[in-house]
Amino acid sequence: MPGLEYLLPLLVTALLLSITPGPGMLYIAAQTIGRGRKAGWFSALGTHFASYVHIIAAAFGLSLFLEAVPIAYLALKVIGALYLFWLGLRFLLAEEAYAAPDVSAASQTHIAAFKESLVVELTNPKSAVFFVAFLPQFSDPSASYPFWLQIVLLGIVANMIFSLAEMGCVLFADQVSSLFKRSQSAGQWMRRAAGSVMIALGVNLLLAER
Repeated sequence: MPGLEYLLPLLVTALLLSITPGPGMLYIAAQTIGRGRKAGWFSALGTHFASYVHIIAAAFGLSLFLEAVPIAYLALKVIGALYLFWLGLRFLLAEEAYAAPDVSAASQTHIAAFKESLVVELTNPKSAVFFVAFLPQFSDPSASYPFWLQIVLLGIVANMIFSLAEMGCVLFADQVSSLFKRSQSAGQWMRRAAGSVMIALGVNLLLAER
C-alpha cells in the first residue's frame, strides 16, 4: 500500500465523493423505495462487487479501451441506458400492493435487485473511466511493488468508503419510504417514483458527455 502521503489524500477525496449525491446513490435509493430496505442492501452489494470489476480493469489497463475506442464507449453507454429504461418501466407498470411478500418471493426480489445492480454498474462506462482517472493519482511511483497491485489496493479502500455511503443512503431512503408503507396507494406512487428515477438516470447516462 502506498504511504500516508498518498493514502491520506485518497481517503479524504473518496470520502468527499462518497457523500456527494450522484446517479449511483439515486439508483440505490430508488431500489430501496420501490422494493424495500433489504432490496436496497442487495442493490448496494451488487454495485460494490461490480465496482471491483472496474477496479481490476483499471489496474490492468482494460478500461483504457473505452477511452481509446469511442464506439465501444458509446455502445456500452446505450446498453446501460436501455437497461435502466427497462427497469424503470417495470417499476412503473407494476400493480401489486406494497405489502410484505412471502419469504420465497422476498428472496427472489433481493436476488433480482443484486443482479440488476451488477448489470447497471457494469454497463456504466463512466464508472469504468472514473476508476482509470481517479486511482492512478494516488499511486506511488517509487513503490517496490507493481503499479497494478497499488491500483487494486487503492480501489478496494475507495470502494469500501463508497459502499459505506451507499449503506447510509439505503437507511435514509428506507426511513422515508417507511412513512408510506401502510398505504397501498402511497406504495404504488413510490414504485412509480422509483421507476421515474431509473428512467431519468437512463436519460442522464445516454446524454452524458465522456
